[in-house]
Amino acid sequence: MDLIEILRVSRGEDGVVTGRPGQSLAPRVFGGHIVAQAMLAAAMSDGGQPTRDGRAIHSVHAHFLRAGDLGEPITYAVSNLSTGRSFATRQVTARQSSGAIFTAIVSFHAAEHGPAHAAPPRAHAGLEQARRRLSAWIAGDTGDAARWVSRLTERPIELVPLDPDATFGNVRAAPRGGWWMRLRKRGDHSPVMQRALLAYASDLMFLRTALLPHGVRAGSGAFQLASLDHTIWFHDTPDMNDWLVFLTDSPWAGHARGLNQGHIFDASGRMIATVMQESLMRPRGPNDARMAEESTR
Repeated sequence: MDLIEILRVSRGEDGVVTGRPGQSLAPRVFGGHIVAQAMLAAAMSDGGQPTRDGRAIHSVHAHFLRAGDLGEPITYAVSNLSTGRSFATRQVTARQSSGAIFTAIVSFHAAEHGPAHAAPPRAHAGLEQARRRLSAWIAGDTGDAARWVSRLTERPIELVPLDPDATFGNVRAAPRGGWWMRLRKRGDHSPVMQRALLAYASDLMFLRTALLPHGVRAGSGAFQLASLDHTIWFHDTPDMNDWLVFLTDSPWAGHARGLNQGHIFDASGRMIATVMQESLMRPRGPNDARMAEESTR
């Protein structure tokens, strides 16, 4: 199914906003899916719809509370925390039968003029160079990693890592990563949907960054992995039909948690968004039967 249809939320006659749980490569609802739907739910509330008052989402501060069930819908309760002349703030809580699974503060801001500056992207592989590296790496690796990479073709967001050996392999590497990404099925989407799509894409592989110095192969089962929180600041509206590059790094890890941060740029080098996330990265013992990707805290 088209990603737009998967993410779409609807408001019932009782005022409750509901969304589908979507698709996931893990046994739980994908975190980026919930963030994106929460943004769309907040934009449906009074004062939050950009087409009504000129405001656009400029930041999202989200917390994942428990695993989401892929087998049931998600309801989103939106509370109006404040509505000013320039800013509006909404709290969104996502629930399933198990209770609250997610909460976020979504802030809207009307366009204003002011001083502007932006750091340029660090040096990184261009799209074609990254594609050649990925093709060569897949051709040279016939094990689990290559099969895991092939599963990414099922994602509605196309991803091309800058360094596939570090991103998907088990070599120890500096805690710096990145990948090119775009919407696989192009379309004409509203600004609020474009930002929701970027939020969805920003959670793909992000927590992998904090694992890079520790030589952990993605999907190896050696760690219990989950996003704990996720924050996005939007500096501009992205065009998810075109390639964007997400440059990430991890300044710290400890106490079974890892901190990831990154900037998203368009192909011209214009900064579009800044993202930060703390993730759970709990080592599994030899007798621990829990799945590495379950989200029990």
